[in-house]
This record gives sequence, C-alpha cells and structure tokens, in this order.
Amino acid sequence: MKPLNYAILKYFTTVKEACANDVMDALKGQYGDFKAFNKKAVVSAIMTAEANALLEETRFDMDGNNELRVYYRAHAEGASTINKYIKD
Repeated sequence: MKPLNYAILKYFTTVKEACANDVMDALKGQYGDFKAFNKKAVVSAIMTAEANALLEETRFDMDGNNELRVYYRAHAEGASTINKYIKD
C-alpha cells in the first residue's frame, strides 16, 4: 500500500479533474482507517502538490452544503512527474 500522499497524487493521474471530496470518496476503501485520512489533510496534500507544480486548479463551485469545492487536475508534465516517481 502506498503512503496516503502518494495515493492522492496517483489518483489525479487517473481522472480528468477532482476535488478533495472526490479524492476521499475514491480512497476511502483503502485509507478510511488512517488517522491522517481527513478532509483537512487531503486538502493540504492537494495544495502542496499545486504549490510544487504537480497539479493545477481547474474550477471551483459550491456544494449542497454551501461549502467551496476546488477542482484540480494533473497536467501532462505533472502527471509525468508523478508517474515517474510513484510507481503502481
């Protein structure tokens, strides 16, 4: 099993775009019991990846609870870098 942050990055190489809720839904089965598996930690990992130019923001909207959702994607160079260093 990959470290959680690695799994978050790899997830972005498999989808067109995603928000933190999408990531949590996708990884809940494997990482749901991890103490660090919470929305704050997932958002932090995503924002760190964006700051390191692995992900880029694509859009944002409000969910049904009037909470901001920010969507990101792994652009070609970012996906290439992620896949180079994090193997399946």
